[in-house]
Amino acid sequence: MAVKIAPSLLAADFSRLDEEIRRVADHVDWLHLDVMDGHFVPNISFGIPVIAAIRDSTDLYFDCHIMTTNPYAYFPELAKAGVDLVTVHIEAVPDPTPAMERASDNGLDFGLALNPGTPFDAVADYVDRCDVIVVMSVEPGYGGQAFIPDVMPKIASAREFVEKHGLTADIEVDGGITPDNAGQAIAAGATVLVAGTAVFRAEDPPSAVSALRRAAETT
Repeated sequence: MAVKIAPSLLAADFSRLDEEIRRVADHVDWLHLDVMDGHFVPNISFGIPVIAAIRDSTDLYFDCHIMTTNPYAYFPELAKAGVDLVTVHIEAVPDPTPAMERASDNGLDFGLALNPGTPFDAVADYVDRCDVIVVMSVEPGYGGQAFIPDVMPKIASAREFVEKHGLTADIEVDGGITPDNAGQAIAAGATVLVAGTAVFRAEDPPSAVSALRRAAETT
């Protein structure tokens, strides 16, 4: 299965987002958008107006990671802004069925995210209705954190579950991804790697993406 690289816009220079996106667009697969409300996580990032503004910069698949206490309230506006995929935290919506239905109603792909301390079993009953399962490898809310290796068994559990049940959901790993651990994440079962600091804070972001891809594909 081909590896997808999804740089996190949270690590980009917000004073020149168009330039930052265009610089990596030909080298990556998705663009990861972290929306935070300052309640579910202790930080505020950006919202719908920014997403709508950058939609003209690229036709990349917009992977919107919603870290808010009422995530699906924003689905209609996010769809209008050009988002393709919404992922919400199982910790925020213990019964994600209404969120799944609202995503479908708005033509959005849907995923569930798990914090590092949340077991895979928390989402197992819903994986068959997900396009993506996001395994957080840092605590949500801030970029630039170090990868938590203890999540590797959870990545493997997610992959085993998807394959055992003949499902197609991607397994996305979000947080602290670098060339040093990208291969391990892929070997454990990931198919999508979210990398913010390792891409946008690199001296040469396209070369940084190439290094990630080489590390991921030589497992």
